[in-house]
Amino acid sequence: MARDKYISVKHGISGYSFANLGLFTGFADGIYNAVYSLVLMEIFMNSATVGIYVGIYAAFCMIVGLFANQLFRQFSKSRVFYFSMLMLAICYAMMSFSIRPSTFVILDYTTGIAITLVGVLIPLFMADFSEKIGMARLNSRYHLWMNVGALFAPMIAVAIAGQYGNRAAFFASALIYLAGWGVFKYFHIVQPDKKTRSVPARRTLRILWKNTIAFFRRPGMLRAYAVNFGYYALRAMRYLYVPIVVIENGFSKDTLGWVLTLGIIPYLILSELMGRWVRQYGKKMWLSIGFISFAILAALATFVSGFPLLVIFIMWQISGALMEPVHDLLFFDGTSRAEQTKFYGVFRTSVNLPNIIAPILGAACITMFGATSAVWIVSAIIGVLSAIIVIAKR
Repeated sequence: MARDKYISVKHGISGYSFANLGLFTGFADGIYNAVYSLVLMEIFMNSATVGIYVGIYAAFCMIVGLFANQLFRQFSKSRVFYFSMLMLAICYAMMSFSIRPSTFVILDYTTGIAITLVGVLIPLFMADFSEKIGMARLNSRYHLWMNVGALFAPMIAVAIAGQYGNRAAFFASALIYLAGWGVFKYFHIVQPDKKTRSVPARRTLRILWKNTIAFFRRPGMLRAYAVNFGYYALRAMRYLYVPIVVIENGFSKDTLGWVLTLGIIPYLILSELMGRWVRQYGKKMWLSIGFISFAILAALATFVSGFPLLVIFIMWQISGALMEPVHDLLFFDGTSRAEQTKFYGVFRTSVNLPNIIAPILGAACITMFGATSAVWIVSAIIGVLSAIIVIAKR
């Protein structure tokens, strides 16, 4: 697929402009993630069932990501992004009300479509406008703004949840996505309309299969996929089970808010520094340190309780901060811009697939050992295996 054309763009718009959208996605997602697993616990009343639900949800999002490239053949990226952001604002606002569980699930899956497309499109926009900036610097800026937004999100989320209920926090996410939609509209991006044509389902699946095979046959892409998988598997376990474990250990929602907020500080400190350190020392060193240190801390978390456990939850954010700006660079550094649009939907499944496998493995551990803290065994194993993949010569 050739690189997308842009008829007009507001003067001064660059890759940094799209990276700055991380402020909105980080802020909105930070509020959402702080209460999401707690809302699911209210619905399903069991942490293992929550893990299974999240796994099925992630499978759905992965399918959406796989078909993203076919969607971009029919519609321009700017049009898809525009409607995805608007869909997030509307659906999160509806999810904030005391609705039936079935309605919540329907809206949750609808936002899954939109959030997957937004996650695919922002890096592609950054790549299209990277020019001489480079994706390493843009990634650092994007994650910096994501973490600035996420810094305030947990405290706001728990304050709203404590006053009005857990679901009410979703309304704040809706307002933030609406603001992000307004900023994107300010960019005045105009792309040519594409000819919408009906493609038989069998042909679409055949194209998708060939695209997937071509991606994994390209040198370095299997390693890039596996490393990204490991990063997001650890992230999935952390986001899903940390709130549950903190509450199960007898701590208040205010304490949970502080744990999540303090955990953002390493990302803020290291975001810009990592952009320079990666250029000086390369990607693999930081990925290796991040995975190994996370594995060690996860192993400790399986038998530690009380205040030391909270310290571990904050400390392993340092491990995540070392990996955050570099976990997907193996893909961007190994592909051309035209290939990035073609293959990114396949590569993006390395974000969704961990959300299927990791929570289900966590649910199995909880069922087997009878304690939610058993999920950190899975995190420790994933960290070790990911480090081996990074270090291995082939």
